Amino acid sequence: MTTTVSLPALLTRAQAADFLGVTAGTLAVWHSAGRYDLPVVHVGRSVRYRLADLERWLQDRTRTATA
Repeated sequence: MTTTVSLPALLTRAQAADFLGVTAGTLAVWHSAGRYDLPVVHVGRSVRYRLADLERWLQDRTRTATA
């Protein structure tokens, strides 16, 4: 039996980092330095990431090998 975990539409920085396989600190640096065009949503003083934006960001960076 396969179990799927349902993620909320807005992820915390820790959840987004886990989804991307990086640390929350890395995401914080990327955001503050403007390193990548990864959209964030500001909810008060909190930063949230849309799951759809993270998936799109990964898709845009997916490359196929040409050999």
